Amino acid sequence: MNAERLLLRIRGRVQGVWYRASARERAQQLGVTGWVTNRPDGSVELCAEGPRPKLERLLAWCHQGPPAADVNLVDPEWLPATDEYDGFKIVRT
Repeated sequence: MNAERLLLRIRGRVQGVWYRASARERAQQLGVTGWVTNRPDGSVELCAEGPRPKLERLLAWCHQGPPAADVNLVDPEWLPATDEYDGFKIVRT
């Protein structure tokens, strides 16, 4: 199955609510690679690569997030995979 890249910007109450750690855990459960980080504007950015069905499950999870999150908007961008990631990690900015 061909891999794709999903780039997301998640807005709402998504910082300080374990969003990044929960997203990493979900991505690892799904077996996709990439990263997640907090952005200075209060949003969370996530980049994941893997088979589209797994990425679609991650995207669906991102609309909800962890229990303390209040997600207002998830802006997805689909791109070709680059295969540059080994695992899924939290990137601190």
